[in-house]
Amino acid sequence: QFRNQYDNDVTVWSPQGRIHQIEYAMEAVKQGSATVGLKSKTHAVLVALKRAQSELAAHQKKILYVDNHIGISIAGLTADARLLCNFMRQECLDSRFVFDRPLPVSRLVSLIGSKTQIPTQRYGRRPYGVGLLIAGYDDMGPHIFQTCPSANYFDCKAMSIGARSQSARTYLERHMTEFTDCNLNELVKHGLRALRETLPAEQDLTTKNVSIGIVGKDMEFTIYDDDDVAPFLEGLEERPQRKPAAPADEPAEKSEEPMEH
Repeated sequence: QFRNQYDNDVTVWSPQGRIHQIEYAMEAVKQGSATVGLKSKTHAVLVALKRAQSELAAHQKKILYVDNHIGISIAGLTADARLLCNFMRQECLDSRFVFDRPLPVSRLVSLIGSKTQIPTQRYGRRPYGVGLLIAGYDDMGPHIFQTCPSANYFDCKAMSIGARSQSARTYLERHMTEFTDCNLNELVKHGLRALRETLPAEQDLTTKNVSIGIVGKDMEFTIYDDDDVAPFLEGLEERPQRKPAAPADEPAEKSEEPMEH
């Protein structure tokens, strides 16, 4: 009932102790296409679904390279993601030039947390409308981190964000115990199966709409796109036919805004 009264500004609390502007920014993440991150003992993998803005447009990039040992996948406003990605690249370079070592993943994520917190507390700013999954490998092993527009960040064993990502999270929760000892191919397959759960029944994963990022022990962060994805998709079994689905919780008509990917 208070929503209209207290949602005009990011510096105003509602009587329930909520900041509506931040919650709205987190909705932007739910509009972006889904992405999945998961890790084993040796590798961290990102799998993302690419959307084409129109029949004539190329598919939007979803996985971005940050440094030899770190990459990110995004859901939400692409422009905000690009800005954060440039910031992350700069921090990684600084670490290499100044300390002559790769930046630990947890350190980078805490820097992102500090940066994204600023617009949640300043008048006239808006929160970054993008969620990131950060995959990295350092002395502590592989990592998957999730960041939110609220400037929260979480260290995850596996995670999925974006539209219809709840289905992917359910898959990840069911199979979580298997990930630790998986080899790389199995891990990627789990990621693809989880991502496939977010698709409507009549759609499937193709080399055009999937992007994969892998980092791990003795392996620099590598992005696989288009034909490079084919070997991973080939080993994937047919999608089991679902019973007619209950109505999705997403609203039927999506806005035509071309900002989220």
